[in-house]
Amino acid sequence: MRNRQRKIVFLINSLDCGGAERVVSTLLNSLINKYECHIILMHNSMFYKLDRRVNIIHMNEKNNLSAILKLIRLPIVAYKLSQIIKQYNFDSVVSFLSRSNYINIISNIFIKHKVIISERAMPTLQYANGVSGKTNKALIKILYPKANICIANSGGNKIDLEENFNLNNVVNIPNPFDIDTINKKSEELIEFDTNKFIFITVGRLDSGKNHKLIIDAIKDIDAELLIVGDGELKEYLQDYVNKLNIQNKISFLGQQSNPFKYIKQANCFIFASNHEGFPNVLIEALACSLPIISTDCQSGPREIIAPNSDISKQLKENIELAEYGILTPIKDKTNLKKSMNLIMNNKDLQNKYINKSIQRANNFSLENIIKKYEDVICVE
Repeated sequence: MRNRQRKIVFLINSLDCGGAERVVSTLLNSLINKYECHIILMHNSMFYKLDRRVNIIHMNEKNNLSAILKLIRLPIVAYKLSQIIKQYNFDSVVSFLSRSNYINIISNIFIKHKVIISERAMPTLQYANGVSGKTNKALIKILYPKANICIANSGGNKIDLEENFNLNNVVNIPNPFDIDTINKKSEELIEFDTNKFIFITVGRLDSGKNHKLIIDAIKDIDAELLIVGDGELKEYLQDYVNKLNIQNKISFLGQQSNPFKYIKQANCFIFASNHEGFPNVLIEALACSLPIISTDCQSGPREIIAPNSDISKQLKENIELAEYGILTPIKDKTNLKKSMNLIMNNKDLQNKYINKSIQRANNFSLENIIKKYEDVICVE
């Protein structure tokens, strides 16, 4: 029976395809069984489905504004949020992603409420370049300390926020995963017309995910690559594959509502990001019983694949055969190729990682993580 006395309120830019958006939908679809749940969306796009009992509140903000207009509109949107908080008598709001976090904090000027923010990436790396980067880092330094609680989804993010932004209100809660649902969806049958070893990667097609590195690495390897995802670099990457004349070994599958059926049929999951917050796809690949090769980017992969190691460590050369997968240095084609050839040709290593994958994925099960969220967001 739901506790109608407790309202859970989430604020996020949208529920379009993305890691933070998936986490929000997963949390709400679970919490709705115990609490009265609301979600406030700044933009109307929705990729993830919500339980029909979740109340959706639209702010109807435009999504294609320039960075300057978005900055100017922060107090305006914050005031709009304060009116929603007043109308629904919300005591607290949990926000996800930087812009929503800024608005949640600023709205506290207009109406007092408990402000819980959630930082999903490592700001020092995410906002490393340009005027926009400097602006966001300044906003984080000024605004984030004013929140009651800041949730970081990885230990690396927590360290970054504490050491580089002087926060003392940070708690680390990893992302939750509905392992049973992932397993059920992965059982949907598909057929591949190939006898070759299949690598798969899932993620937004942007420069940070560095799909080009995987394409360069597989060029001279007798294997195939499935790329699941969409984004601004899709056309560039397709043209690059055609230029290399390797379109017969690389398939662009686009954005998929069920990527797990493809992950399950592959032989190895490969991930080449330059920086991350907490890469959900690594846990999802583990849940699908796949060996993993990942760059040792900050932050997340090391915490997932080598949990007993120093999370501040980052590989600069060679590869690391970690407890739950292989780590390679970022932007290093030679060692990525080395890892790919190793996993292809070493059946014992494949089986070792396959046998340990579910065990590691279960550490991040919804049942385990939801309790940690409740301890933070359900406390007066």
